[in-house]
Amino acid sequence: MTDPHATAERILRRFARETNLLIAGRPVRVSAEEEDTATALAVAGMARALGALLVESEGPDVLDIDVRGDDAALALGGRPLGSRGDAGGRLDFARAHMPVSTALARELADAGTVAGLRIGVSMTLEPKTANLALLLRDAGAEVAVYAHPDETDAAVAEALRSRGVVVDADASLSGEAEREAALGWLRRGFDVVVDDGSHLVRLAHEAAPELVARWIGVTEETTSGLTPLRAMAASGVLATPVVAVNDAATKTGFDNRYGTGQSCVFAIADLIENVDATVRDLPVLVIGYGPVGVGVAAHLAALGAQVSVAEIDPLRALLAAHDGYPVGRAEDLAQGALVVSCTGVAGTITRELLSLAAMVAVAGGVPGEIDLEPDVLEPVAVAGARVPHLDVDVERGTLVLDRGGCINVTAAEGNPIEIMDLSFATQLAAIRHLVETRPAIGVHALPGDAVAHVAATAAAARGLEVDADPAGASSPGDADWRSRRYRDPRA
Repeated sequence: MTDPHATAERILRRFARETNLLIAGRPVRVSAEEEDTATALAVAGMARALGALLVESEGPDVLDIDVRGDDAALALGGRPLGSRGDAGGRLDFARAHMPVSTALARELADAGTVAGLRIGVSMTLEPKTANLALLLRDAGAEVAVYAHPDETDAAVAEALRSRGVVVDADASLSGEAEREAALGWLRRGFDVVVDDGSHLVRLAHEAAPELVARWIGVTEETTSGLTPLRAMAASGVLATPVVAVNDAATKTGFDNRYGTGQSCVFAIADLIENVDATVRDLPVLVIGYGPVGVGVAAHLAALGAQVSVAEIDPLRALLAAHDGYPVGRAEDLAQGALVVSCTGVAGTITRELLSLAAMVAVAGGVPGEIDLEPDVLEPVAVAGARVPHLDVDVERGTLVLDRGGCINVTAAEGNPIEIMDLSFATQLAAIRHLVETRPAIGVHALPGDAVAHVAATAAAARGLEVDADPAGASSPGDADWRSRRYRDPRA
């Protein structure tokens, strides 16, 4: 007998896996014959819980889900869902769903802002980041791309090279060879560095400070990258301006909550399905209730998981409790649970927690977020075939997903395209701010007007209608500041 909930989850995960598109904010239309009504209702309910907008009409972005037994026929914008093809096809598909970044890049090109500048992009190399490099190239910059070996899609790297962008990324490197490759990329000499995790920026400060002195500045994508850069600034070590892209509302408010939430939770669900498990069958402990933890918890709950939260920050613990999650100490909640670290802090999942948990995974993440002993990990095999990205700690019996790597990057295709479109539009706005204003050494917020411009561009690209600004509402300095309650009748 078909389980409507399980079928709904598989259908929605298949859509995300085959397209790398977002469910939250997407118009979804669900249909079915009478005998599949229960499953159709489950699909509609789960899609709504994930943030979809249920509609009854056609449209260019509408996902049509025609439930048929334990599966469904999927169509997007009236066209049956098909393969994106090879790496080049995936690049083209991603570009077609990146209107906001495309618009911001066009502004850079029209203004000549980056013409002739050397820009280094160090990010996970997959179709969306490849398009960021292409957009910068098309805006007039000289672009070179680097990616860590475990974050390199070799086919995408080759496709990007074939389109004329320099790519210093090799998935086979490790150890000293990886370090030398990163230094070689830095020695190309850049005016602007776009980093993710600040690994390359920190390496340059350590091993090639003469290069840092020539930079206009850096844009940093992540919380885990900004934390050490702020520490460097506080200790007087930082030697370049940094724009904190991560802190812009158009990045953190969407990338972490919706992008990392969907991509990490779906990647986890895809993996554990190989051992006949679902998140619905397990208690789940989310460690860390920052923006990533909020998104991961929400998506897990939408799939029916029993989520609890552990936090070190009383404010975030209160927020989790008010969102309806049990909150407590990790060691009291980890027994038999799927434990997901959302902290970006090394050593979050200790060996004690490993002994208690049934499964462990990292969302977002930094190296070493799980305190692992690699020599006690053995691959999981099902029917004699190894399951990629799934190992067992033979001493503790705990399943370790992706060997503690950033689960949505090395075991999946990263955050959904529309989310990274917004993040990369924010990156482009940050590059423009760096080049045009040349801020002093330090970590700087992206100005509010630049963030507002990205948001307005995104709203227009997605066809959202917003109300006109009431007179004086957005200019409080020009408004009558006197209290209406105590107005002098003689005035």
